[in-house]
Amino acid sequence: MDSGLFGPARVKTRWGGLRLLSAREVLEARREGDRLTQDGRERALCRNACLIARALERRGKAVFESGEAVLDALRAEDIGALAEEWARFNREWNPSPLDGEEEIRRRKKGW
Repeated sequence: MDSGLFGPARVKTRWGGLRLLSAREVLEARREGDRLTQDGRERALCRNACLIARALERRGKAVFESGEAVLDALRAEDIGALAEEWARFNREWNPSPLDGEEEIRRRKKGW
């Protein structure tokens, strides 16, 4: 994991580095994923592909131009694995109030 001034810059994967996304970027990824979805069973895969399109970078540039490009290039299992890695990374650096005050304090000490 590379660190920046205010926390980690990225978590490395074999495809590139995953960066944290803003709330707006996550919402945009969900909306793009919903547009790609043809039925409810596809929603998670399409949303994850769109999230990966925004979060995955190599040498400071996006690896994929869109969620559709991710769907064309990667297997469903790879998209799922990248999305899980991003979710772990995001949880570590953006703890939920549901984690409890003690857990949030513990994580903040690492910042």
